Amino acid sequence: SGDLAFKKTYPALFGLFKNGFLPKNSQIIGYARSHIELPEFHKRVSSKIKTATDEDRQLVAKFLAKCTYFSGKYDDPASFQALDKFVSSQEAAVPGKKHRLFYMALPPSVFIPASAGLRDKTYSTKGSNRLIVEKPFGKDFDSSKVLSRALAAKWQEDEIYRIDHYLGKEMVKSLMVFRFANVFMGAVWNRYYIDNVQITFKEKIGTEGRGGYFDEFGIIRDIMQNHLLQILSIVAMEKPVTLDAEDVRNEKVKVLRCIKPLTLDNVLLGQYIASEDGKEPGYLDDPTVPKGSVTPTYAAAVFHIHNERWEGVPFILKCGKALNEQKAEIRIQFTDVAGNIYPSIARNELVIRVQPDEAVYMKFINKQPGLSSATMTSELDLSYSKRYQDVKIPDAYESLILDVLRGDKSNFVRDDELDAAWRIFTPLLHKIEGERCKPVLYRFGTRGPVGVSEFVEKWGYKRNADYSWTPPKKL
Repeated sequence: SGDLAFKKTYPALFGLFKNGFLPKNSQIIGYARSHIELPEFHKRVSSKIKTATDEDRQLVAKFLAKCTYFSGKYDDPASFQALDKFVSSQEAAVPGKKHRLFYMALPPSVFIPASAGLRDKTYSTKGSNRLIVEKPFGKDFDSSKVLSRALAAKWQEDEIYRIDHYLGKEMVKSLMVFRFANVFMGAVWNRYYIDNVQITFKEKIGTEGRGGYFDEFGIIRDIMQNHLLQILSIVAMEKPVTLDAEDVRNEKVKVLRCIKPLTLDNVLLGQYIASEDGKEPGYLDDPTVPKGSVTPTYAAAVFHIHNERWEGVPFILKCGKALNEQKAEIRIQFTDVAGNIYPSIARNELVIRVQPDEAVYMKFINKQPGLSSATMTSELDLSYSKRYQDVKIPDAYESLILDVLRGDKSNFVRDDELDAAWRIFTPLLHKIEGERCKPVLYRFGTRGPVGVSEFVEKWGYKRNADYSWTPPKKL
């Protein structure tokens, strides 16, 4: 009954239902502590589902007929036993095997008893069982291991799907195809041709009243340790032996194990204050944020992958709230042209725009058309809105839930992958919080704290101020 369920999970399930990917006899049961009458539950479920036609609205009615609700506690075995009885009554009319898929999006405080209650009391003996686990996966290495051990005590690893919705985004799922199905990419994807890599997440909004929750985790845990590091691992991984989930995840783990733990001198932290005009409040103006909090709302960090392919290439990850725009992108800047005969030319860049305006474009140097012999920066542009006008890009949750239904784990986080990620971040997080490191303040609606440009330039990035990519106008 939480925010995530109504904003993302139910609309994703409806998308699968609408497109014929939800198994015919599926029943969807919401479970939470809140007591909600079924009409009110249906109203909440449909509140975030977008409908454009009468046909869509009719489909919503059919979808809601599949949705029921049951209330109970998270730490009470009797509640899960009652849930099992309710689920069994819903399954009674279904012939054949009765598979169960559990989606657990819960606060860390009830994570362990809830996962145990599901396994002990609601586990199907008449079909397969799969458990989707939503982040946060702990706050550091030790707390993550506690959760992992609790899961492993009750569930098999092949039943667990740790979901990171960025792995379901269209452009992230396209990364492996882009890298390993194009011969020219394989030729230049290494330290000899790539100078630096930037992976950026920018959000225009602040915490918007959720600062109390955010303050427990901060921007590094919320975005960098999971979403951005997952993208880094796919950008940097070696070609897997096959497309089997374990082969793919083996290569991702290898990359993470080549990264040494972050140190404070390789990080820039920021926290937003009120906008210049005072219309947008600062982070500490949020009444739910503890007074005097030094939790960062912006972070930039450089990672070094110590292997043959990437030695010496900085991977710069940046993420922040209350910035000047909303976007997520991967920017790969190539090295300078050796023996260059043209003056003052910019470096080639490959940019993969994850959201919004999904695109892949390559910045390259061209001759100015006409009688001039001067050079100019242009682009080879694959903008999805222009090239694939008749294709609807699915929501990330829709894509990932379909993967779970198909039993494909390649886009989910394995336990040793989670361990490797936390080993990189835990010493830094303990130092930041133990020493109460003060972040650099920046105005709401700006590009971030002073020093961001100098930070990325320090690690080799050369900005081309004369060029700006413009997404094509939507038709």
